[in-house]
Amino acid sequence: MSPLRTRHVMPFGAEARPGQATRFRLWAPAAARVDLVLASDAARAELPMAPIDGGWYECVTEGPAGTRYGYRIDGGIIVPDPASRANPEDVHAASQVVDPQAFEWQDAQWRGRPWEQAVLYELHLGTFTPQGTFAAAIERLDDLAALGVTALELMPVADFPGRRNWGYDGVLPFAPDASYGAPDDFKRLVEAAHARGLMVLLDVVYNHFGPEGNYLHLYAPQFFNAAHHTPWGAAINFDGPDNRTVRDFFVHNALYWVEEFRLDGLRLDAVHAIRDASDPDIVVEIGRALAEGPGRTREVHLVLENDANQARYLARAAQSGRPLCATAQWNDDAHHALHVLATGEADGYYADYADAPLARLGRALVEGFVYQGEPSPFRGGAPRGEPSAHLPAAAFVNFLQTHDQVGNRAFGERVAALAPEPRARAALACLALSPQVPMLFMGEEFAASTPFLFFCDFGPELAEAVSRGRREEFAQFAAFHDPAARARIPDPNDAATFEASRLRWEERERAPHRGQLELTARLLALRHAHLVPRLASLTSGTFVIVNGALHAEWAFADGARWHVAVNFSPDPAVMPVAPRGAPLYAEGATAVGEALHLAHGGVQVSLEQP
Repeated sequence: MSPLRTRHVMPFGAEARPGQATRFRLWAPAAARVDLVLASDAARAELPMAPIDGGWYECVTEGPAGTRYGYRIDGGIIVPDPASRANPEDVHAASQVVDPQAFEWQDAQWRGRPWEQAVLYELHLGTFTPQGTFAAAIERLDDLAALGVTALELMPVADFPGRRNWGYDGVLPFAPDASYGAPDDFKRLVEAAHARGLMVLLDVVYNHFGPEGNYLHLYAPQFFNAAHHTPWGAAINFDGPDNRTVRDFFVHNALYWVEEFRLDGLRLDAVHAIRDASDPDIVVEIGRALAEGPGRTREVHLVLENDANQARYLARAAQSGRPLCATAQWNDDAHHALHVLATGEADGYYADYADAPLARLGRALVEGFVYQGEPSPFRGGAPRGEPSAHLPAAAFVNFLQTHDQVGNRAFGERVAALAPEPRARAALACLALSPQVPMLFMGEEFAASTPFLFFCDFGPELAEAVSRGRREEFAQFAAFHDPAARARIPDPNDAATFEASRLRWEERERAPHRGQLELTARLLALRHAHLVPRLASLTSGTFVIVNGALHAEWAFADGARWHVAVNFSPDPAVMPVAPRGAPLYAEGATAVGEALHLAHGGVQVSLEQP
């Protein structure tokens, strides 16, 4: 099969043309003049860009791949291209012309995987390996495939300021950060993942730009709508005057990653923080663009983070069952209930689950959201969520750990450091062997001892403000009332904070980490063998609480039933009548006559044949 070459055509940025020519185009409606500044190994040139309708400036000139360029605004500052495909020297420096069709893909036969097969693995490229690069990540793909993972979910890679960042402070959304490698290195990672049957999803941020390196306000203030306020300032302008170009910028970004980098989907960060009263709103528009574009010929998935629990985004077509907008959503409700049960913590938003955590978990497992319009005490009694019981289980991504739930703790502790082992193992079994799509956070599979801390690399003034704000953020917690206690919180800008968050892969070879790795692989193997083949035919779920233990069950179209019984209580629990079916997995579970005895952290999973 001949190699595949891909390119997403965009109305902005630097578009390589046949020969040595490149078309440069910038939307700068607030600028009176824009000049193209070119730099190559041989020469430097500055060329006027022609103004065209709608605030656009354009220049077509010689500029082969590798040429560095920027835009001079009104004879003053030179800014990078907001649609830069590469910015090798960080966000304040020149952009680089890239010819995407120079890369020859060897995976033309890849068509993706059905969503029911998904087992996600969230990772941060900079701390996933000692080298922290796209190339180094390839070396770990065999381990993930052997574990039972079927999809990588990469934290954002869009160019951010400095050498280290979680990725949510990106300012050049089309340019992979140079600290991870060149665009072609990212493509090699995707190609290598596909060769092992792994999907690759990318986390993208469409609710704000980072606080350093964003120059749009100088020449395109129409990118922002001061009528809407967000935690990061004025909202991105999705519904104000001149919004069409702004919306196109982000729709093209979504298509760019999926078409040019052959990604299998995207995860949209915090869509609840997007301010958009349009119909359709930007989330729906992106979902349609993906489905009607690359989704016509291969499996493309859109995953949301949405604290508002808006089930409308997860609706399915009546006949085909295919998503009308998003494929799935991260289900914080399931996480919060599991976390309370595993750790006993009840501060902050966990208070909304601490009153009846087992019942909250049961509802999450069989209906999706816990909050489906009920008042949230944590939110001052405001109603939260929409009905979700009609949605398929695969519309929800469940997890015990994520970058948020670990990294937003003061010391970045993982569940293994917070929960007694029996309850932690029980929670993992519930995650892996319930019908919702499970997601692991990097290192979770071997109970990594390393924390995942909040880190960044801002300029001095902003760095000081971020460090101070990080510590003040925790002052509301009793454990950090004392300034001396807050002073122990790691400084996000200290390189040591970043280094402490790197995985230590050698831990996998010794106890207790090896045992956790073996358990995770065993649970995922059971999922793939017995549950995944049936997920598309799942029809309904119910749960009951019996003597302090949870029994959840799901029915399939052929009459089979899937049972999960679990006891998070420190006291033994007895179910007078054991769930039906042959046990596929049991730990701390003993049949005594017709009854099932569950120890602390006891679990039994069984399949009842029709």
